[in-house]
Amino acid sequence: MFEIAIAAILVHNFVLAKFLGLCPFIGVTKRTDSAFGMGMAVTFVMTLASAVAFFVFRYVLEAGPQNLLHRLGLISVDQDMMLVLKTVSYILVIAVLVQLVEMFLRKSIPALYKALGIYLPIITTNCAILGVVLLNTTDAPATHTPSFVNCTFRGFCAGLGFTLVMLLMAGVRERLDRVNVPKAMQGAPIAFVCTGLMALAFSGFAKLFGVTG
Repeated sequence: MFEIAIAAILVHNFVLAKFLGLCPFIGVTKRTDSAFGMGMAVTFVMTLASAVAFFVFRYVLEAGPQNLLHRLGLISVDQDMMLVLKTVSYILVIAVLVQLVEMFLRKSIPALYKALGIYLPIITTNCAILGVVLLNTTDAPATHTPSFVNCTFRGFCAGLGFTLVMLLMAGVRERLDRVNVPKAMQGAPIAFVCTGLMALAFSGFAKLFGVTG
């Protein structure tokens, strides 16, 4: 569990190591409170999506006698549905969870809901969430054996890693607003430069902890 946590949060951070989820990372990190709210929303969706996707993988996509489609007589026992249904089924799971988050924020925290704006519904197509779900199940490395606990915990840690870099980036950009940045570098250009420098810094955790997978 410790290795999973270190790998997901620091070594293989989905934003800085895999460059997934850059749209909300750049768009919602102008203020710390908005960045934290987005990070918590993404962590919630990542965790639940990883948990639900495991059951979808195990009982719908993976070939074997446990497959529900096989038990209903729709496919043969050795027919693999991963290539056909994995993307559609996972995006459907993520979309449902995002709708739940959106309804909760709209009713309970309207200020945060307005601050997140368009970036809240596009969590549905956030490649970081889809990447976590895929790497947990159908596209898992050979060294990773999918299990409910491991998949859920990896999704939670990946969300924490996403929140961490969102907060770090928000702190950097709030400081940049108080300095004299050349006009050509203002906005997205200086944000991408800072992202690259943060990615270089995070790459040092790989040798520090010796985590490769």
